[in-house]
Parts: sequence; structure tokens; C-alpha cells
Amino acid sequence: MRRLLLLVLLAPGAAHAQPSAADSAAIRAAALDYAMGWYSGDAGRMTRALHPDLAKRDVGRDSTGAAVLRHMTAEMLIEGTRRGWGTNVPSADQRAEVAILDVFGNTASVRLDMRDWIDYLHLARWDGEWKIVNVLWELRRTPDDTATH
Repeated sequence: MRRLLLLVLLAPGAAHAQPSAADSAAIRAAALDYAMGWYSGDAGRMTRALHPDLAKRDVGRDSTGAAVLRHMTAEMLIEGTRRGWGTNVPSADQRAEVAILDVFGNTASVRLDMRDWIDYLHLARWDGEWKIVNVLWELRRTPDDTATH
């Protein structure tokens, strides 16, 4: 019985291998293409990072104060990048801290700390390349703001 319990406890960790150095580098590169593409207004770099069916979402409030889920597509994000919406952040203030939270097979989860928000990215290996398929994000808020959100 003890042997069976030990096998059950050890099996999940043993089955979860560490990502290769190449996968880690490619995942980090996709996250940085997304972040630095935004800051530099480089729509090609943003396009390279995203799967065409990207879903980017955040929780906001409507005019009545009710919670709403706001959506952005890959096309919307690429167009915003092309228009330079992220270029107003001075180079000295740009932040793009990538933390790979988990990699399993062809999927990965990443936390990306930007200057004004946190992005949680889900990536998938797609035709041999790591692409961002989902983003859940939230603006950084002051302690006074958090009571209303």
C-alpha cells in the first residue's frame, strides 16, 4: 500500500518534463515580440507573435457598474500597434518582464509585466512556432482604484 501511494504521489511530477532550452527561448521571444512590438509600433513583430484567432480579454465595468468582459481580436491588436498606440511610452519606462509559468507539450502559460498592466498569455506550438492564442490582462491600479473593480 505504501509503495502504491508513493507511486501516485511521484507520478505527476515525473511525467512533467522541463521544456527544452529552444522552447523556452521561443516562448520568451514570442512574448517579447508582443511587448516590444506594441511599444515600438512594429505591426510585423506583433503579427509574428499572435495566432490569427487570438482572444484578448479583460474585465471592465459598463455604465451601470456591472462587470463586463471586453474583447480584442488579433486584427484589432495589430491595427492598434500599427497606429502606434503603444509608442507613447518612453523607452526608459518600457517594461516587458517575462515569466514562463508552465510548459506542457505544445502549450505554455506566461506572465508578462508591462508598464501599465499585467498580461497572462497562453501560447500554443502552431506549425512549429510558438504563438499567443489567449491573453487575459488587467491594468495596474492604485489601492484606491481596486475597491471599484
